[in-house]
Amino acid sequence: MSVEKVTALKAPDERPRPGRQEAEEAVRTLLAYFGEDPLREGLVDTPRRFVDAYEEFLSGYAEDPVAILSRTFEEVDGYNDIVLMKNIRLESHCEHHIQPIIGVAHVAYLPSDRVVGISKLARVVDAYARRLQSQETLTSQIATAIETALAPRGVAVRIEAEHQCISTRGVRKTDVACVTQTLTGVFHADPQMEARFYRLIGV
Repeated sequence: MSVEKVTALKAPDERPRPGRQEAEEAVRTLLAYFGEDPLREGLVDTPRRFVDAYEEFLSGYAEDPVAILSRTFEEVDGYNDIVLMKNIRLESHCEHHIQPIIGVAHVAYLPSDRVVGISKLARVVDAYARRLQSQETLTSQIATAIETALAPRGVAVRIEAEHQCISTRGVRKTDVACVTQTLTGVFHADPQMEARFYRLIGV
């Protein structure tokens, strides 16, 4: 994402955002706060690199997930069963400590009269994941976007992820996965459809 595009964006409440120079100066302030010299050779370009990196990490704010799903297809030769993408790699950052959340998402829906290109499901996951998130909110947002855009008979989203704010700080527990899920429509109402979803993703 270009610097110009990022600078032109507004925060969710429409307040003007700080400029690039202010963002880099904030990184220098943090480096100095932790006892470093922001002007030493190894750190002099760190503010620029840091802002570049977080523009990529948080690029989902510039995406409209419902718009990603807007191009749909009605001609599927009578197909009316589950559409599932499983093991979608997910990289996000927790909103409490800005530490990585890394895991996988399983996303399924049962079409009514429209389907979407399967790559768009992975793009919706990325659009929401590349923001500061809680895993619970992320799971719900993905399901809601699919429901809004496709009006399917049901949506199932399950995320399994490791939070580095738990594995590298605080309680320091490694190999611990947080599991969240949202089931709507037939996946919520019909235990057999819920069970089919679990079987397909290997739970």
